[in-house]
Amino acid sequence: MIDPKASLLRAIGRDSGASSDFDLNPEVTLPEGRKLRPAGVLIPIQMIDGDAQVILTKRSSHLKHHPGQIAFPGGKQDEGDADVVAAALREADEEIGLSPDNVEVLGTLPPHETVTSFTVTPVIGLIRTAFDVRPEPGEVEEVFHVPLKHLTLLDRFVVEGRRWRGQRRYYYTIPYGPYYIWGATARMLRGLAERMAD
Repeated sequence: MIDPKASLLRAIGRDSGASSDFDLNPEVTLPEGRKLRPAGVLIPIQMIDGDAQVILTKRSSHLKHHPGQIAFPGGKQDEGDADVVAAALREADEEIGLSPDNVEVLGTLPPHETVTSFTVTPVIGLIRTAFDVRPEPGEVEEVFHVPLKHLTLLDRFVVEGRRWRGQRRYYYTIPYGPYYIWGATARMLRGLAERMAD
């Protein structure tokens, strides 16, 4: 694949609104004045054998929140973080051993509101050099790569639904091999795919 930097920068520069876990459920009325906690996730892109690959994690099955789900490295903004970008880079270092110095931050996508009351900012970063992946055993069960091309083809996304809090909830999925990518992670990837498709 050709160096993705130029197309990613174009995608980041395009105007689009924020997204949420409720995008496919227009009947849901979100309460006014709700408190959302800031968080950042890193969409780390690494060139492997000339192909752009996105690093994703499978969360530990022992976690209280979202066990076993596919996610980007990231988490909530702590007091010591300068901003959500710093939070995403810190969490990527803690979760998979990716040093902030080894990431060229290209920019951010619009924030995404989750059902767990976070406003998550996706940070797009290019990994400068190969690194030793070190999954944080308490949080990360597995670290794997998915071709960027797979994740930015709109026809790969499928809408599915399940019962949640007594109602049918719809969400995006983008399966890859044995990995079931869905929910907020898939919705943020969908936003990137839409921007790269224009």
